[in-house]
Amino acid sequence: VQIVACGTSYHAGLVAKYWIEGLAGMPCQVEIASEYRYRKVVTLPNTLWIAISQSGETADVLSALRHLDCEQVAATLAVCNVPTSSLVRETDLALLTEAGPEIGVASTKAFTAQLIVLICLAIVLGRQNGHLDASRVTYLYQKLVKIPGAVGKSMKLFDSIRPIAHKLKNARSCLFLGRDTLFPLACEGALKLKELSYIHAEGFASGEMKHGPIALLEDGLPIVSFVSEDEMALKVISNLKEAEARGGYIIVIGTQAAVDLIDFAAAKIVIPDCEPIFAPIVGAIPAQILAYLTALN
Repeated sequence: VQIVACGTSYHAGLVAKYWIEGLAGMPCQVEIASEYRYRKVVTLPNTLWIAISQSGETADVLSALRHLDCEQVAATLAVCNVPTSSLVRETDLALLTEAGPEIGVASTKAFTAQLIVLICLAIVLGRQNGHLDASRVTYLYQKLVKIPGAVGKSMKLFDSIRPIAHKLKNARSCLFLGRDTLFPLACEGALKLKELSYIHAEGFASGEMKHGPIALLEDGLPIVSFVSEDEMALKVISNLKEAEARGGYIIVIGTQAAVDLIDFAAAKIVIPDCEPIFAPIVGAIPAQILAYLTALN
């Protein structure tokens, strides 16, 4: 699978890479369209080529599609919100996100809808190629249909996030951290804060803290970490403990069980319980709210 996209859609593609490789056992590459279109691309035979775009009119994505050697691909697929768009018309297949008109420039509901479509695609690919058995597929779908309820509960987090945003408004810079599927979400959370509040923010894989970003740590620097209760939790705790020791203002986002592991966090945003595989979908909501409220402050 080859995914090409820009901005927020690119981050959705990065999350999908984890899902497609984990659930379908298929190699997946994700590229920024503005880079893909200008280089000599090697496309493996029998590739499913996916373009993700809210509008379906993103110039770099359309140019990447037209730059493609179509003889090498099995099919081109658009994940898009606009059924009449150029991208939908020019690809072989389309999965429509049906998120409704995008009102603001900073993509929010489109990102959530893209993630839902992409995990459904990953599950179907895994079922079709035998990587997932029927019982696992049924289990995932049963959990997936509960996600709208979890997202709805996340929309009620405004009051708990407001004081954190008030603290964040005076920051000069902010770091976002995550592991596994939460790493792309950290990149998206940083992008949202930049877009809406004009505060400098960067997203990193938690394990990369010691490979450079730790040099940026100073007293009071906000560090937003997406956390989950899994086998990587102890490593996340270690990373954050070191950041806290250097004066970082630790903000954690995760389920109750996950945030309770970080007892030294200065602030906690608790999302509804969900399977770790669905955490990027539910966790995106408080990240968007945090950026929004920070901008209002």
